Amino acid sequence: MAGNGSDLGSARWHKSSYSNGDGGDCVEVAHGLPGLVPVRDSKQAGNGDDGPVLLFRPRAWQAFVDGCRAL
Repeated sequence: MAGNGSDLGSARWHKSSYSNGDGGDCVEVAHGLPGLVPVRDSKQAGNGDDGPVLLFRPRAWQAFVDGCRAL
């Protein structure tokens, strides 16, 4: 469970498409939580949802992704 009381048990985590094929560490983003975009570091994820998670509002996450694409 995330620190703000959001239940991440139903989150569907997806690794970045830029992750290497041999299980390298990368960013994971979850889908399926209305109004939230959870983001975590796969090497800190632990077993289940024990690792730290950053929670973004969809507009803030989209602004971040757009900014990365502009680089």
